[in-house]
Amino acid sequence: MFFSRFRVTARPAIYRIPDGVRVYAVGDIHGRYDLMCALLDKIEHDRRDAVSSQIVFLGDYIDRGPDSRRVIEALITGADRDSWICLKGNHEAMWLGALDRSQPWDGWLANGGVETLFSYGISARGFSMAGREEGLREAVLASVPEEHIAFIRQRPTSHWVGGYFFCHAGIRPGVPLSQQAPDDLMWIRDLFVDSRLDHGGRIVHGHTPAIEPEVLANRINVDTGAYLTGRLTCVALEGDRVRIIHT
Repeated sequence: MFFSRFRVTARPAIYRIPDGVRVYAVGDIHGRYDLMCALLDKIEHDRRDAVSSQIVFLGDYIDRGPDSRRVIEALITGADRDSWICLKGNHEAMWLGALDRSQPWDGWLANGGVETLFSYGISARGFSMAGREEGLREAVLASVPEEHIAFIRQRPTSHWVGGYFFCHAGIRPGVPLSQQAPDDLMWIRDLFVDSRLDHGGRIVHGHTPAIEPEVLANRINVDTGAYLTGRLTCVALEGDRVRIIHT
């Protein structure tokens, strides 16, 4: 599902990345390991002339696309570097909710969890309705490396660099950025994307797929629906400049 809203390109001078630093923020990958590799190649080429740089992944690494396992493996390897920051998205939260018995499995499976399980060699169709959730849980714990689940569980929900605030979905308008609830950072949509308020920082987010990246005065949306469109998008931020890199 794609969202189309009035978009205004703007570069507010009050929000900047610190001098000498370049930040790349990558939108929702959703199991498209192929696109992730292609975009990282472009980023690595682009960052060669940067004094200091970091890559912020905005969450939703799993579900819908075919290679969630390989995406997680790559992120675990890359996160060992200080320059990779991996945030948690609502799809990671759904998987953990199912594993922790706090949310039903059907909700996650219907939103791409079937594809994630398949990437780990698990077929959701192989479980009868009787005892299905416990069967799926046992299969995940047996087939998914503990390191992968721990990595997803340990992801932060936000990240600051200079005047830019990074999160998966957005923030609740009117609430100080230091007091945002994790559920809002991973799940909020209309209340945030419809807001024209100054949030005390320029918000960089994904979660709400759009045909083109949205670059507005108070937020930047880099989710371009990669699992459907074949376009995985990254925004490169340096000083008060904004550049778009995509597959």
